[in-house]
Amino acid sequence: MFASHTRPQLVGIVNITADSFSDGGRFLTTENALAHARRLRADGADVIELGAAASHPNAEPVTSEEEQRRLSGVIQQLVAENVPVSVDTCAAGTQRFAAACGAAYLNDIQGFPDRGRYKDLAVDSCRLIVMHSVQRIGSATKVLTDPEKVWAGMERFFAERLAALEAAGVGRERLIIDPGLGYFLGRTPEPSLLVLSRLRRLKDRFGVPIMVSPSRKSFLRTLTGRDLNRIGSGTLAAELYAAWQGVDFIRTHDVAALHDALTVLAAVETAHGLP
Repeated sequence: MFASHTRPQLVGIVNITADSFSDGGRFLTTENALAHARRLRADGADVIELGAAASHPNAEPVTSEEEQRRLSGVIQQLVAENVPVSVDTCAAGTQRFAAACGAAYLNDIQGFPDRGRYKDLAVDSCRLIVMHSVQRIGSATKVLTDPEKVWAGMERFFAERLAALEAAGVGRERLIIDPGLGYFLGRTPEPSLLVLSRLRRLKDRFGVPIMVSPSRKSFLRTLTGRDLNRIGSGTLAAELYAAWQGVDFIRTHDVAALHDALTVLAAVETAHGLP
């Protein structure tokens, strides 16, 4: 179940932002961002994801030009070091910039809503992470939602968005879906818990790779009563459950903890078949 050939790819998060909810301001300089990215790679990250604008409910808007300025030296150096890079942005200008710099993935929290961009996306080589949220457009908000209605809306969203991208010439092999978690699904834990419990069903429904990012999310802090400094064990539990459900990518702040946990589980699974 957790054997190395099926284990999820680990996507290490580098927030080059002033106001990300967990580490805003820590990696704003190119030097600090690169150092953190290299630590995450040493800890076992398969992909480094760079984000230059926060998306939590209280995030400040950031222009595409500022995103590109923050990303510039970091993405270029990592690509030069042959590090697979993902860029988390919903700004068209930043997406074009990231693709031109050699990013391997584009991650859009709005799920690529601008169909005017699809012809350009079709000729790029980046894989596209199509994220779902109840907000559809904009950052996360604290809204009360019904879990079953969120699930039904998510299925409709992915069916429509994947079909539109494919019709525009984006190969299905380039598509990855992310159901969203935390405030992207609602202000209470229940929608996130329902989605986590049905990840295998989601994969069977659409037949494309799935990425999830429960790391340090609000619903885990609500469930446990722990603050950001003590939510590591709750995050790891959600991540391991997602791995058991067969997800293909897990986006995380703490690569080392997840890498080591998956390594131990794979070793136990292998030993199970020994005489």
